[in-house]
Amino acid sequence: MVVDDQVMVRAGLAAIVGSQPGIEVVGEAGDGAAAVTMAEQLRPDVILMDVRMPGVDGLTATARLTAMPDPPRVLVLTTFHQDAYVFQALRAGASGFLLKDAQPADLVAAVRTIAAGDAMLGPTVTRRLIDAFATGTFTAPAEPDARLAALTPRERDVLAAIARGLSNAEIGASLGIGVGTVKAHVNALLGKIGARDRVQATIVAYDTGLARPDRR
Repeated sequence: MVVDDQVMVRAGLAAIVGSQPGIEVVGEAGDGAAAVTMAEQLRPDVILMDVRMPGVDGLTATARLTAMPDPPRVLVLTTFHQDAYVFQALRAGASGFLLKDAQPADLVAAVRTIAAGDAMLGPTVTRRLIDAFATGTFTAPAEPDARLAALTPRERDVLAAIARGLSNAEIGASLGIGVGTVKAHVNALLGKIGARDRVQATIVAYDTGLARPDRR
């Protein structure tokens, strides 16, 4: 489903992704409120979501959509580069964030990536996110976070490793456990902390103070 308040932009996005094999555009909406209502009826797998729209904006709509039972995965698209949009989108539950000046091939790849259950951030967005971690934009809370209380010591180790950007194989090598065991820990901890993917888990790790940036 495509959500954007500009008709021409919406039509262009729908044409790009809808022309690809295996992808069907099931609906289009012009604002966040309409997007939520339409998603409840159509149950799309992926939603392309604009940020700035009249009425209910894209970030508010994303939070509502990701709170639904069996929620769609949301790829936020915007022309704006402000870090706040990235952070708010990720905290709202978005699975990806891509700037509208990305190439059509990158958009299609992003749709397929998050439809497969993975998270996706555009290269410039990833760099800005890492910079924010390093400069302290993400600050740890003063009190212990309840989300970590349910994790076992090993799950905390795995979460910290995810926040460092390690793959499952690299985590296994560093902790001396098999890849299958790592996958089991990842699945368990994602459920316990309420994260849908590794990007969301990384946000939690930094928000809770479990992970801290290497300021070098």
